[in-house]
Amino acid sequence: MFDIITFGSATQDILLKPKHLTVLNYKKEVSAKEVCFPMGSKIDIEDMQFNTGGGGTNTAATFALQGLKTAFCGVIGRDISGQEIINELKKFKINTDLVQTTDKKRTNHSVVMLNTGSDRTIMAYRGAAELMDKNNIPWNKLKTKWLYLAPLSGLLCDSFEDLVNFAFDKKIKLAVNPGMAQLSLPNFPQIAKKIDVLIMNQEEASFLTKIPYETEKEIFQKIDDMCSGIVIMTKGPDGVLVSDGNHIYSAVPPVHRIIVDTTGAGDSFSSGFLSEFIRTGDLEKGIQLGMGNSVGCLSQVGAKNGLLKKDQEFEKVEVKKENI
Repeated sequence: MFDIITFGSATQDILLKPKHLTVLNYKKEVSAKEVCFPMGSKIDIEDMQFNTGGGGTNTAATFALQGLKTAFCGVIGRDISGQEIINELKKFKINTDLVQTTDKKRTNHSVVMLNTGSDRTIMAYRGAAELMDKNNIPWNKLKTKWLYLAPLSGLLCDSFEDLVNFAFDKKIKLAVNPGMAQLSLPNFPQIAKKIDVLIMNQEEASFLTKIPYETEKEIFQKIDDMCSGIVIMTKGPDGVLVSDGNHIYSAVPPVHRIIVDTTGAGDSFSSGFLSEFIRTGDLEKGIQLGMGNSVGCLSQVGAKNGLLKKDQEFEKVEVKKENI
């Protein structure tokens, strides 16, 4: 019996930091900053690192470091990058018995272009992770107290509702960080009623509720009404809101935090929060551990570097509690 099994992508990340990067600033809805590279030219790279990432394995790393018996369920390619992911999972003492391999597609890859600590562009190849469908999910091996569903894509996305219903029917606790594909499902509000911990960022919450991004109270209230479990809305540098249906908890990150790389910051908060919540059921402590884990992740390059270990000391943020 596992404490938690994670579903989601497993990725080989290639992090590049160009020597000279010109940022173009102008008004645009999607992004106010863009970069251009001249075609046919060589671009000098100041630094390059190889790390593994992906929502399924990033969160599994924190759960394992926090002392939870953890397994990852997903698909990787039968290639060098896939073997590197297996090696790293084993290093973290994450069970790999539920990992499947394929030669139909290569392991997922991401090229992460770093500029400053808060700016990066990710070019993603969505490969082998998309090939798991409900027919090859090892349902009879999902012996666990919790399931964690990171954003799902490809065939696995089509299994989202099946995974939710499986957890609900088997009385397995369920935490979900849905991607846009899941949020776009017309029956997501009905699915959300079966979720114990629902985690979204403010942009995703605005998309789901069709309420303007700026009106966060209205967004949060509508999602809180939709899900009877714990609802979390992260707001990037502006912190987080958490509701248990009776109270709203809020916190902001330390102003003096060091930001080296934002890759994996959302995963580190979600998994840090959930680790403490599974252990104690204390929302305030969960927010503090989630924030501390995220700050640690932000301070180093790579989604799994800087994560907190069980009982490791860290700076605890102030958590405010208000009645709904």
